[in-house]
Amino acid sequence: MDLNGENIKKIRGLILFTAVLVVCLWKYDVVFSVLKFILGVTFPFILGGAFAFVLNVPMNFLQRHLFPRKITQKSRALQKLARPASLVLVLLLVVGVVGLVLFVLIPQLGSTFGSLGRSIRIFIPQVQKWTEELFRDNAQISSWLQELNFDWNHIMEMGVSFFRNGAGSMLDSTITVARGIISGLTTFFIAFVFACYILLQKEKLNVQVRKVIFAFIPKGKAEALLEVCTLTYNTFSSFLTGQCVEAIILGTMFVVAMTVFHMPYALLVGLVIAVSALIPIFGAFIGCVIGAFLIFMVNPVQALGFIILFFVLQQIEGNFIYPHVVGNSVGLPSIWVLAAVSLGGSLMGVVGMLIFIPIVSVVYALFREVVYLKLKQHRIDPEEIEAEAKKE
Repeated sequence: MDLNGENIKKIRGLILFTAVLVVCLWKYDVVFSVLKFILGVTFPFILGGAFAFVLNVPMNFLQRHLFPRKITQKSRALQKLARPASLVLVLLLVVGVVGLVLFVLIPQLGSTFGSLGRSIRIFIPQVQKWTEELFRDNAQISSWLQELNFDWNHIMEMGVSFFRNGAGSMLDSTITVARGIISGLTTFFIAFVFACYILLQKEKLNVQVRKVIFAFIPKGKAEALLEVCTLTYNTFSSFLTGQCVEAIILGTMFVVAMTVFHMPYALLVGLVIAVSALIPIFGAFIGCVIGAFLIFMVNPVQALGFIILFFVLQQIEGNFIYPHVVGNSVGLPSIWVLAAVSLGGSLMGVVGMLIFIPIVSVVYALFREVVYLKLKQHRIDPEEIEAEAKKE
């Protein structure tokens, strides 16, 4: 190897990287403490970036349809007003949804849980009676069931005592609670302001980021990095939009169908299924279990009807609605969707299930481009490989 300037620079960089890696492994506790401190400082801005990413999807939709480019090009004042007006409309929409939940849904939930408590009180003695009749021939189980006694006053006292003791241990001082509330509100306010700044100045920020990338990274690698960022953004936004619309449609279908068939808890079950449907593959089934349990407490026959209704609506949604609403927006085969959901759930829980499908989709698309590029370099036609595979 010639010890020219370029090779010496590479060797120096390799030595520096090795030294940093050894120090990080040796003092890993210090490294984790530093990373935790950095995450705590930057968390409001990370949260603001997440807010901006989510709000940017409906804001672009409103700006594109309410302020078309043909109209804004004719009026400079309207062009300046389009972005702030779209942002204000999106924020009003979010506040309206939250207000709808607070003033319409919460009273419904209160009455639902009240009737659920009464249903449980009636249901448990019925279950006891059914089990006694079922195990009448087994003297040991029958005697054990007869000894069971549900003292509701004692159960309520235990519940109140649990919450009182738990609240006492958690809220040991008013200062701690006030500090936590102020810290949370401060973090939310900083994140909200940062998100609004990003959304109002996103073109300017885009230009600044591009200048920084091209300033410190070679042109070819910079262009490849920007292409990956564009692919990632398009994949995430398409997946987020499609998943939210699909969840709303599915929840509405359940509310309407349950209302038509006079099933209890229609609004609550529809909301649970709409929220749980945001989790791909497994989410709707979680909502089905919760809904079936709630209805089972009132009427076991209707619970069976609800399960049948769920599978019917799930087939309609999976075969007709989901392909048209979400479609192939993430461009990921079904087997990799299942793998992404399983991996994301095991690593990060529900959040992992949501974000790992777009991430795996981006990796899949990039890897596919690399494979096709390598095949082209080897002068191999991918269609010929597909044809030979189909013959086998």
